[in-house]
Amino acid sequence: QVQLVESGGGAVQPGGSLRLSCTASGRFSAISVMGWHRQVPGNRRELVATMTTDGTTNYANSVKGRFTVSRDDAKRTVYLQMSALKPEDTSVYYCNARAFSDDWNSYWGQGTQVTVSS
Repeated sequence: QVQLVESGGGAVQPGGSLRLSCTASGRFSAISVMGWHRQVPGNRRELVATMTTDGTTNYANSVKGRFTVSRDDAKRTVYLQMSALKPEDTSVYYCNARAFSDDWNSYWGQGTQVTVSS
């Protein structure tokens, strides 16, 4: 099994910045894609940003140019640097990783709240 633990959420004013971190632990031999999704209660969970092991990134159009995803495989950690935050970025942010234990599976963190408000 794989456990993902997120940190770095909180409250910030519009235009501000936050950095989210997510570290993977447990019994696995490889991780491919790591990234972030977000969900507002009552809405579908949506992709924010992902990064593969070769550094290929994928961003939601709504965050391009403002958010940057990165990863440190030695630390089994993925980051999301969020800048120029807008009220519509308010959401619960979930870390996601595709990892190989007995098979390839997708794992989720518990979520961290990000609130952008003046």
